[in-house]
Amino acid sequence: MLPEKWNRLCEPERMAAAAEPLDGPSTEWARGLARELGIDLVAGSIVERGPHGNHNTSVHAGPDGEIRAVYRKLHMFDVEVAGQVYRESAHEAPGEEVVESALEDGAGLGLTVCYDLRFPELYRELSRRGARVLAVPSAFTLTTTRDHWEVLLRARAIENQAFVIAANQVGEHPPGLRSGGRSMIVDPWGLVLAQAPDGEAVVVADLDFAAQDAIRDKLPALRHRRPELYEGAPA
Repeated sequence: MLPEKWNRLCEPERMAAAAEPLDGPSTEWARGLARELGIDLVAGSIVERGPHGNHNTSVHAGPDGEIRAVYRKLHMFDVEVAGQVYRESAHEAPGEEVVESALEDGAGLGLTVCYDLRFPELYRELSRRGARVLAVPSAFTLTTTRDHWEVLLRARAIENQAFVIAANQVGEHPPGLRSGGRSMIVDPWGLVLAQAPDGEAVVVADLDFAAQDAIRDKLPALRHRRPELYEGAPA
């Protein structure tokens, strides 16, 4: 997995000007890499230029290099953090679809991006659709990485008894903003299997699906849900 906006992270205006179509050079490079290495690759996200505006778009490429799923970030990062105002919606449009895919071995893969992490209902829907692995390519700010990142990742893993794989940008980028790094892989019990230090790094871990099955069998919280009582309630 690559992080959010891995090909270009800078001022919103510059990113918008450099937006690519879905079949542009960044996605074609990612597809070629997946094919060369024979891997499933979640190519973080890029700014996609579309017919109705730009999107923050994540692509899952399979080992054959073919695109298996395309996800456009649902939740726009329009916030103020540590005195800095972010208005993602000023340059990008939100997606309109929850997107699940599947890894080569058939395991369900749920696609999300960064700020989506704060919306547990999205992850529950992905889990309901069969996701066993949840992808979270990100560019979390330094402040929110330090205070919220690990807590939210582990919560999403525990709630859905799923593996969470989160690649986060790290370091400074124009115009003087900082992302917090600490990319990590969390197991369905909420244990951190691997975590990057405060710098550029690669983290890897084995995903034990048999152990995931055992957790879901012995602590069947997903089966104990009572959606007739709370789903569809007024927002």
